[in-house]
Amino acid sequence: MPHKEGSLEAPTRHALDWRSDSFYDESAIEKELARVFDICAGCRRCVSLCGAFPTLFDLVDETDTGEAHDVDKAHFGKVVDQCYLCDLCYMTKCPYVPPHPWNVDFPHLMLRAKAASYKRGEAKLRDRFLSNTDGLGHLAGIPVVTQTVNAVNHTVAARGLMEKTLGVDKDAWLPSFAPRKFRSAAKPSPQTPIRDGERTPGKVAIYSTCYVNFNEPGIGHDLLAVLAHNGIPYELVTSEACCGMPLLEQGNLEGVAQKKEKNLPVLAKYARNGYAIMGAIPSCVMMYKHELPLMFPDDPDVRAVSEAFWDPFEYFVSRHRDGLLKTDFNTPLGKVSYHVPCHARVQNIGRKTSETLALVPDTQVTVVERCSGHAGTFGVKKEFHQTAMKIGTPVFKAMAQPQPDYISSDCQLAGHHIEQGFDANGLPKAQLAHPLTLLRKAYGV
Repeated sequence: MPHKEGSLEAPTRHALDWRSDSFYDESAIEKELARVFDICAGCRRCVSLCGAFPTLFDLVDETDTGEAHDVDKAHFGKVVDQCYLCDLCYMTKCPYVPPHPWNVDFPHLMLRAKAASYKRGEAKLRDRFLSNTDGLGHLAGIPVVTQTVNAVNHTVAARGLMEKTLGVDKDAWLPSFAPRKFRSAAKPSPQTPIRDGERTPGKVAIYSTCYVNFNEPGIGHDLLAVLAHNGIPYELVTSEACCGMPLLEQGNLEGVAQKKEKNLPVLAKYARNGYAIMGAIPSCVMMYKHELPLMFPDDPDVRAVSEAFWDPFEYFVSRHRDGLLKTDFNTPLGKVSYHVPCHARVQNIGRKTSETLALVPDTQVTVVERCSGHAGTFGVKKEFHQTAMKIGTPVFKAMAQPQPDYISSDCQLAGHHIEQGFDANGLPKAQLAHPLTLLRKAYGV
């Protein structure tokens, strides 16, 4: 049994060697999958996190020996398909991550397997379609087009056809397209002096994200209203493309690199000019803070942007500690059931959203810190939607228990998934509102 020197240290992450030929070598990947699966099967600590681990353990238990090395390697892909790269096993559960000598990085091994599969041309049309958020975003902003597309996408016949042709589950919640994009309707920043704090820059650059720009611009407008109320000058970044997270989930690493080449020159200028760069979607924040630095560890622009990127509520809490956040709340929020998304948890910033909402008088925040099951595009796929609902069921029930006035998640996709879970489980209805919407409501602006 290897010694555990370093196992009590903080997890460290090795950079992805994704440019090398060996990264995509099928035999090397298969060998590493077998090694890691053997370790996981002997531990089983992560059994409740997602579908990947129960799938693996079932495969192991079905062998005559009960040993992972006797699992038919042709079935390894079943485990890979269940992983949606939330990183929770690495950041919160696994005792064998580096610097432990066993060097287990389950999500990045799954990413490596997905990347090799993508490079072999095995990605489904459905997955390529769903990950093309910039392309889909062209449907937004044209009222007649959005009205038609939204209406068609929510008819029983159209959803049945989508399930049959694309593999998008007919019962899964899908976002609508906005009749006007956030970037084209955003209010200009009020002319206020820049007040830097000890912890926080006093000016903000907004990276709107595909979802806010194309689907729910109200979240972006809420963020701008909160910044304006606090006298924090802001501007929208001059141009932006998708952060690349949907492409990463599919293993399309070259696609991620192409998005990076579009975004980083723009964002790096803001970072070097002393802006706090901010995005309202946790997966986008995580992409710039953590994933791109692991893909491009020697790129100074990537490093500068990573250091300048903030989750909105991480910024607000730091602003409050600088004594520069207004607390003149005039509207209590009552009972709020708040879900911490996985991509916020793994950033290791703590419960900054609930900490901020708890500043509002006469507001009771119940925190649920468990995967909702939606996981980007995973929860809308026909073969995984029911699994996503099953994974989320404990979250649905926990959030319903206090009979809240609001249910809320920083990940609005998770929020809608939770809302659907309330309906599916016959739980008392509560209003869905993004935390930024709630904070704006509390301020009364």
